[in-house]
Amino acid sequence: MRTRTAATVALVLACSLSACGGADESAAPKSTVTASAPEHEVDCSDTSLNQADWMEHCNTETPAESEAPSTDLAFGKPFAWPDGLEVTVLDAKVFSDWDEYEEPDSKSNEFRIRLKVDNKSKASVDLSELSVLVEGATNGGMAASSSFSKGSAPLEGRIASGVSAVKTDDNALEKRYGKDIVVTVQRTTDAGFEAFPEFTGTIK
Repeated sequence: MRTRTAATVALVLACSLSACGGADESAAPKSTVTASAPEHEVDCSDTSLNQADWMEHCNTETPAESEAPSTDLAFGKPFAWPDGLEVTVLDAKVFSDWDEYEEPDSKSNEFRIRLKVDNKSKASVDLSELSVLVEGATNGGMAASSSFSKGSAPLEGRIASGVSAVKTDDNALEKRYGKDIVVTVQRTTDAGFEAFPEFTGTIK
């Protein structure tokens, strides 16, 4: 009888401590309490997750080409317009292959820019839509457009869908402006593309 009475007293005491049916997690065995996830971790499968948190922690999609940055592009990095036409400034090199009727200007850096045009659109493109503007990147200065005879491949004619070509643009920039330049490729079309990519590099 003493053993049974002691068990009854223990049961009553346990009920008073746990409120007999109350859901007090602090009194539950440690193995049944679920540890909360650290604040910086997000459950991407949670359908109630708000859009801001999902975009910050779960979105792995890369920006579309039309959303790609259009400024501070390094030479060699391509830029694509929404229709798929892609342009890359490959390099800018001092020109020295003069013909007998040409004479270099001792006060200017005369150079040739090479541009790669890759038509990934579904239609042919008139290259006269493109034009090049060159400025000094150090302390200003606008390059003067020029045309050197040997090896010239100006932006003209049409380029078919799926075809790429390397074209040239010749310029002269006064030496006082240095050799660091910004090359802006402008495009004028009926579609009204607003992005004019700017490529930054050095005349070699």
